[in-house]
Amino acid sequence: MTTAHDPDTGLRSWSYSDSDLAIELVQVPPDFIRASYARRNLPGSVIEAVATRCVFGTIVRNVGAQALSYRVADWRYRRADGSEHSIKTKTEWLDEWHGMGVRFSWSILADDATFEVGDWIQGFTTMAEPHGSTLALKIVWYVGEQRHEQLLAGLECAAAPE
Repeated sequence: MTTAHDPDTGLRSWSYSDSDLAIELVQVPPDFIRASYARRNLPGSVIEAVATRCVFGTIVRNVGAQALSYRVADWRYRRADGSEHSIKTKTEWLDEWHGMGVRFSWSILADDATFEVGDWIQGFTTMAEPHGSTLALKIVWYVGEQRHEQLLAGLECAAAPE
């Protein structure tokens, strides 16, 4: 896994690649969530529900020679104490938002996808962790029926604004 730091924004990113899958995770600060969701006239309750979480902009690519798939429901994040937790899926977010009368579906990483060679997808991955936390993310994907997993350790949630 490689790590990068953007000196202009101060944000960090992490990239992992193997023979089939490439994934990039970029810190998303809470102020960015607040600004982008407010521009779409979303209610404060929706904005804060996402902005108070640890959020990564996530880009998943098929860099292999055959189709691959993933399900966010298979992914887990690990806190510093070693406990593992599920990631709130896009469907769970949409159910919550629709219950508030909000019909917004943009931004959250799709629950699952099957990629042909060269395909990619992006969206936010959200974890119920405080800003500034360090965690590990276990990603799971399939090539055919073969399950693959990788633990991406040392991910840092964006810091809270000062």
